[in-house]
Amino acid sequence: MINVEEQINAVHRQVGTRQVEAGEARTVVISQTYRASIDDVWDACTNADRIPRWFLPITGDLRLGGKFQLEGNAGGTIESCGPPNSFAATWEFGGEVSWIEVRLAAVGDDRTRLELEHIAIEDAHWLEYGPGAAGVGWDGALIGLALHLSGKPAVDPQEAMAWMGSAEGKKFLTASSERWGAAHIAAGADEQAARAATARTIAFYTGAGA
Repeated sequence: MINVEEQINAVHRQVGTRQVEAGEARTVVISQTYRASIDDVWDACTNADRIPRWFLPITGDLRLGGKFQLEGNAGGTIESCGPPNSFAATWEFGGEVSWIEVRLAAVGDDRTRLELEHIAIEDAHWLEYGPGAAGVGWDGALIGLALHLSGKPAVDPQEAMAWMGSAEGKKFLTASSERWGAAHIAAGADEQAARAATARTIAFYTGAGA
């Protein structure tokens, strides 16, 4: 599907905090640079016909103030939109609300850096799994985008799920969890607690110890 080591190393991960109306929130920031124009990356991330080719089927009104729903996942409302550089939306799933911001920047004529920030109030889920609770899923999404922008065929959801359960997929999920754990420690988290959360994240995604 993809070279695991190359993809893991191509992604930058950062953990932090941010003030929102509801109080202090935790943030996970993930970024990758693609060999594609900013207009192409923007279209891949905002065009309802292209999003299912690398992420998930989507319905709704993809414009400022519109509501969207990803099949089997989150929905929300688009709160800001500044093509081709940024958009922001609520991220509503399981009765909880968090927020995402996507920022694009041209790097030369044919490369684009995508940065996604996921902002959430600390809850029991965060305390148990740390930033990997959201970060590992976004790592998986960036695999799909990397394949799509390189001209590969549309992602087949069943094949993607089968790959995640394979030895190579579990290697990727483990490496992603470990990198998010390292980013958490680098952000000042207690090392023992962060490593324990990382172990729980790995077990959740790979079934290790189940």
